[in-house]
Amino acid sequence: MSVRLAPSILGADLAHLADEVARVLEGGADLIHVDVMDGRFVPNLTFGAPVVRHLRRITDAPLDCHLMVEHPEDYIGPFADAGATILTIHPEATVHLERHLAEIRRRGMRAGAALNPATPLAAIEEVAADLDLLLVMSVNPGFGGQPFWEPAVEKVRRARALLDAKASRAMLEVDGGVARATIGRLAAAGADTFVAGHAVFTASDSAAEVRELRRLAEAGAAGRMSG
Repeated sequence: MSVRLAPSILGADLAHLADEVARVLEGGADLIHVDVMDGRFVPNLTFGAPVVRHLRRITDAPLDCHLMVEHPEDYIGPFADAGATILTIHPEATVHLERHLAEIRRRGMRAGAALNPATPLAAIEEVAADLDLLLVMSVNPGFGGQPFWEPAVEKVRRARALLDAKASRAMLEVDGGVARATIGRLAAAGADTFVAGHAVFTASDSAAEVRELRRLAEAGAAGRMSG
């Protein structure tokens, strides 16, 4: 199982964003994660399509954009035009999940669905086979640096079983409290893609931290495969 690291710019020094992104990519980051919050679906306001457009000018790395917004359908066109690679939306924010996932793909992006901690996996079961990414939130979304929600490990294990049962090729991503103490257990449970903001960008050497998180995730994944 391939392991992917997706540092979140929510934890970066935005005054030096280009340098911050360059350092984590030097460390081997696979994607750059962009947390998009509208101040309504979650109690915070962060980035929009112009930031994605800026990132696309400074890197050709995949841009993994997580929409924590009401009316996600309004964001699909602007984020496609800005250069997003993956666009992930919440079933909690729409009653038309399948329609919006199809539109994301039609606009040339990969389509993901994200689940808040209290949202059951059943919310995406009918579309699991068509997902490019399933994101399990291991904190309540809205702010970086929150403590890890321990039941997420078991939820990831059940999510992996669901994706396998549906023959889905979706990446299984985790976001929230991902750090040295948690990433190995999440990989052992079946996650393959890891969002880390605070843990990476507060480290003294963000590139080295990406490498260390990858090492720990690969060790956890290897344990799962041999178990």
